[in-house]
Amino acid sequence: MPLTRSLSMTSLSGLPLWDEEDLPVDDLLLFEVAWEVTNKVGGIYTVIQTKAKITVDEWGENLFMMGPYYEHNFNTQVEQCEPPNPAIKKAMGALIDNDSPNVLAHFHEWQVGAGLILCRSRKIPLATIFTTHATLLGRYICAGNVDFYNNLDKFNIDQEAGERQIYHRYCLERAAVHCAHVFTTVSQITAVEANHMLHRKPDVVTPNGLNIKKFSAMHEFQNLHSTNKGQIQEFIRGHFYGHLDFNLEKTLFFFIAGRYEFSNKGVDIFLESLSRLNYLLRVWNDVTVVVFFIMPAKTNNFNVETLKGQAVRKQLWDTAHTVKDKFGKRLYEALLKGDIPDMNTILDRDDFTIMKRAIYATQRHTLPPVTTHNMLDDTSDPILANVRRIGLFNARTDRVKVLFHPEFLSSTSPLLPMDYEEFVRGCHLGVFPSYYEPWGYTPGECTVMGIPSVTTNLSGFGCFMEEHVSDPTAYGIYIVDRRFRSADDSCNQLTQFMFGFCQQSRRQRIIQRNRTERLSDLLDWRYLGRFYMHARSLALRRAFPDKFKMEPLAPPQGFRYPRPGSVPPSPSASVHSTPHHSDEEDDEEPYDEDKEAERDRQNIKAPFTLGATPEGKKTHPGESAN
Repeated sequence: MPLTRSLSMTSLSGLPLWDEEDLPVDDLLLFEVAWEVTNKVGGIYTVIQTKAKITVDEWGENLFMMGPYYEHNFNTQVEQCEPPNPAIKKAMGALIDNDSPNVLAHFHEWQVGAGLILCRSRKIPLATIFTTHATLLGRYICAGNVDFYNNLDKFNIDQEAGERQIYHRYCLERAAVHCAHVFTTVSQITAVEANHMLHRKPDVVTPNGLNIKKFSAMHEFQNLHSTNKGQIQEFIRGHFYGHLDFNLEKTLFFFIAGRYEFSNKGVDIFLESLSRLNYLLRVWNDVTVVVFFIMPAKTNNFNVETLKGQAVRKQLWDTAHTVKDKFGKRLYEALLKGDIPDMNTILDRDDFTIMKRAIYATQRHTLPPVTTHNMLDDTSDPILANVRRIGLFNARTDRVKVLFHPEFLSSTSPLLPMDYEEFVRGCHLGVFPSYYEPWGYTPGECTVMGIPSVTTNLSGFGCFMEEHVSDPTAYGIYIVDRRFRSADDSCNQLTQFMFGFCQQSRRQRIIQRNRTERLSDLLDWRYLGRFYMHARSLALRRAFPDKFKMEPLAPPQGFRYPRPGSVPPSPSASVHSTPHHSDEEDDEEPYDEDKEAERDRQNIKAPFTLGATPEGKKTHPGESAN
């Protein structure tokens, strides 16, 4: 499903042009092979699905995708058809005739690596690309709370794979890497990892993009934020019934979402930072933060107390509208007669009885639940265990409220009927302090929807933004240093990012959302797809040097998106030393979104070569904005 954005933040006309020679696709066939073709398991499905349009635009009917056959996926995601190319109708032997179109095969991840290895061992004349979206062994090692990235050269790779009983899979992955004509990965940080884990330096880094569809109405994404925020507020009214003693207009919604990998996704330091944020807000601020954990886990059903809360909310709503209709009718009749009604008698005793019963139904003697579902093993669940440790139980004194929603969101849910995209648009900040995240689609999705996010310098997305944006914090991309700082220092930095965000006025948040959304074109496949084009061109030159004698060009280069010229939105640089400040003070600061966007486009710096981390680096480049 394409993510949409607004034309109010005009496109980046300063994106560098690329002079890679067009491939003769009419004489070529491209096979893209992955376990997640029409089979959603993780982020690779999103890569293939969102990239499909620009690939079809380039290759037309000469593109073929191959994946596992599951009848349900076949019935719901694809249409059965006859092969449009005569060569595909024949047996595999027809494809290895040198008179047939040249074949280019792109394999994603180790699960399909056997096909690449067999093609090369049988000397089938085709160009091959292998992409690793995350190294198999790297994910396993990081799950064990190891200082992975600072000790890459110290691991005994074969021993580590053997101890985790994945040596056979590791060998398959490594063989596929070395058999491929071109080896690619999704980020600079994963390229460093792959060089150590798989003993081959990637030829091309192919960042993950999104298929971004633009709105026709200006500033519509801000309106969508307001609309979807209202839906979340309705859910909060029901979940916290009886304890709704905080102002929803001064309540911010944070969230984390993704696979339930407690350490790899940074849930551990997120919870610890929330405990510290809770203390700061109780002392210095009247803002309330509701934090959603959207991570699928094993459950047996919805929590009864959670369902009851939504039922109570609906009952109060119905009662209020019943009384309102009676009040309106009696007021209307009195005014028709020319009378000013007595407000003490316009509602009768029955009306007051109904309202008192509704109020009595909201009384509650327990705290609002931390989780929306009944967990199968709540005693050992990592999130719930740490919630107990830090004591965030949604008490009245807590300024940070926690909600664990252990299943993916759906518009058909009786609890929170919202799709993921609607939910993200309604939130204020996405927090993804991952330790192991080769790319990271969740902060990217936040960016194209104009929602600020927290990422790290160990995620592909965070590294990409550091390389392409001069001051990511000013654009709502907060990058936590998890590589060159201790865990405690990283927690403090994350806490300060979140506390600073809570200090912003509503106007500052609107400005920041405008800036965040303006970075959307950086993540569009129309720009990032050229890295895949370069990889395919390189593979054909290496596999068929006699037929493809194009001059080898350097891969597409990046650029630096400038720091915004107007007042920065972060209170750390723009407000007084006290945490409290007035909106009147903010209104005096000049800000013109269209002028700032135009200035940014004009100031995009010349292309630069993406470099490695300088030796001896100890601090994070964006620390000065903390």
